[in-house]
Amino acid sequence: MAGIEPISHGTCSGNNRANRWRLSLLLAFALLLLYSQRAFSHAIVIQSSPAVDASVAAGDVAIRLRFNSRIDHARSKLLLYSADGKEIILKTDPDSPPDSLEADARILTIGAWHLRWQVLSVDGHITRGDIPFGVR
Repeated sequence: MAGIEPISHGTCSGNNRANRWRLSLLLAFALLLLYSQRAFSHAIVIQSSPAVDASVAAGDVAIRLRFNSRIDHARSKLLLYSADGKEIILKTDPDSPPDSLEADARILTIGAWHLRWQVLSVDGHITRGDIPFGVR
């Protein structure tokens, strides 16, 4: 037939390779995004006051924990333990920033203290940890 040209198989296979390459890149990117979201789904302390193993003055101590994600303040808690094992439940400030827990510890005496925190991140994961510090 005049005027009809056959399809070149070389061009078609080149397009298939390019499409497979693009699809592979897209799949790799989607997997990377999926796993990075899982890695950041747990609330992790990125800043604390007092810091781990810090030494603070006796008396009232401001407790401030900042996390890498928003947390549910109503379902999160802070506990203080003295060297003799006495537990103090701290009342957290409901007006803390969405990624922070804040509380005031009253009249801490000299010695070793241990701050235990537990938070519920807004995605539903519970994380907890400990921050030892000293009062001088």
